[in-house]
Amino acid sequence: MTTRHVSESVRALGSFPDADYADEFSRDTPVAGTPERWARAMFGDVPSVAELAIWRGLLQLRLSPGRSPTTVAGWRIGGRGADWIRLEAASWFLAANLLIHTGDRRVSLVTLLRYDHSVGHVAWPPLSAVHRSLVPGVLRTAEARMRADR
Repeated sequence: MTTRHVSESVRALGSFPDADYADEFSRDTPVAGTPERWARAMFGDVPSVAELAIWRGLLQLRLSPGRSPTTVAGWRIGGRGADWIRLEAASWFLAANLLIHTGDRRVSLVTLLRYDHSVGHVAWPPLSAVHRSLVPGVLRTAEARMRADR
């Protein structure tokens, strides 16, 4: 598991070029799958109770209800390519992208945030510590789900 600075080429896949926060976590894996399949293995078709508490409760993200081929766990699929998919959601104080990037026997989860109100500058920094502690487990669990679904 690695975390690293997000390259400009990966940032360019986001829906806003001026991200106030960016991180990237990667996991080496022999498991192959499309970016959408990885996204669904990470987050499911609908958000879990814990995800709802964080995304809707703390971050107040507007998520789509129910299952849909155009969403992953309530996040709108905003863009995709052969080796990436971008999930998008926003609240009154921030906009968020989750980018799932695959290739070279590796899967990455990139988080990009843009603060649309001063509340974002205050709310996200303490939440980012929780985020960074959870993401490695999200990637490990997704890999286990991908292996089980073979």
